[in-house]
Amino acid sequence: MEQPDKIRVLIVDDIAETRENLRKLLSFAPDIEVIGAAASGEEGVELARETQPHVVLMDINLPGMDGITATEHIVREVPAAQIVILSVQGETGYMRRAMAAGARDFLVKPPSGDELLGTIRRVSEISRAQAALITAPPTIAEGGVAPSRRPRKRGAMLAVYAPKGGVGCTTVAVNLAIALQEQLGRARKVALLDGNLQFGDVGVMLNLQASRSIADLAVRPEELDADMLTSVLSPHPTGIRVLLAPPHPEAAENLRTGGDGTSLERRLRAIVEKMLAECDVVVVDTWSLIEDTTLTLLDAAELILLVITPAIPAIKSARLFLDVAYKLGYPREKIELVINKSDRRTGLRLDQIERALMPAVGHIPFDERAGIAAANRGVPLLMEERAKPLGQSLIRLAQSVSEKLERLVPDEGTSEADWESAETSQRLLGRILGS
Repeated sequence: MEQPDKIRVLIVDDIAETRENLRKLLSFAPDIEVIGAAASGEEGVELARETQPHVVLMDINLPGMDGITATEHIVREVPAAQIVILSVQGETGYMRRAMAAGARDFLVKPPSGDELLGTIRRVSEISRAQAALITAPPTIAEGGVAPSRRPRKRGAMLAVYAPKGGVGCTTVAVNLAIALQEQLGRARKVALLDGNLQFGDVGVMLNLQASRSIADLAVRPEELDADMLTSVLSPHPTGIRVLLAPPHPEAAENLRTGGDGTSLERRLRAIVEKMLAECDVVVVDTWSLIEDTTLTLLDAAELILLVITPAIPAIKSARLFLDVAYKLGYPREKIELVINKSDRRTGLRLDQIERALMPAVGHIPFDERAGIAAANRGVPLLMEERAKPLGQSLIRLAQSVSEKLERLVPDEGTSEADWESAETSQRLLGRILGS
């Protein structure tokens, strides 16, 4: 009897040996079932109609109807099916064509077993999450923000992360914190933490001088209390409180090599917990490299905003991060996609990008003039672009994020077990990257 929770996979490849090898490989996965195999694009489209698979493994070079054309037909006729293109060519042009056709992912032949299984499971999970998103009832009243459901005993933590530099991660983090503060009102506390300890730009974006920084808290974690935290947080005219990065890279390195025997990650955890105890929302700007410091912040966050731009390198890096996140055990609901600098002139449509990754919680339009002016003057975009499409997109993003955090944040603070889980993630990451 068929198990309803199995991932139904259809294989489309003109080489019989390849079809059989893929079938044998997938037969060892208890959560995956191969429901059919086709030797041509036409046969693949017909089988997809008949079997309604969750995932289709599609060879790009097929006799007659090629894999790109077959993908277009399946996406149109069996929209629930997620297409993974398999090709011996790994050039960007092939990846771009696959995405434009509606493929969810692109693997170079022959993929490793772990890569193939991980991709199948990830795209299937994204498909289910997208279906649930479509069928779920709205939770925010029209024109308003979701009301608070209960008094909260701790704050919510939001990490803004981009695996590719230069996509506007800091801009999103800064303006999102300001929008959340405006949304919650001055009676609530929103803090912004610069998690790029060596080269953080939050202070520059807000025109704040780093007379006090995280370095003043990290050296004495055992003495950290509410008064000390307040004295180090830099106030901004918008109402947010900012914990700045050290003013010099060597100060960050001194934190890492402190002589008290406490690791930087342990000190960082103590700071995060105190901020969550004192603030309603903590927004963290991270840097691209996934190492112990970044992983500590990502593990502690209830929600990770994955920021990309509509460019193939950024999309590729995001896909790789999602693979790592899956292996680390991050739940799907912990990660949301934000497409920044969206512009039709890039040649990639937003729906193509979302099919390749996941549905986006926010689209931020491209305005190079406004972005550069804001960064150079240290004036957040929301202070001058509020009524324009750029500002309105940030406000809508804050509304969506606020409602999402309301569902995800626990009543109690992070337990020691949670931090031990974070340490496990760090060890696991080392094995993943070392394999």
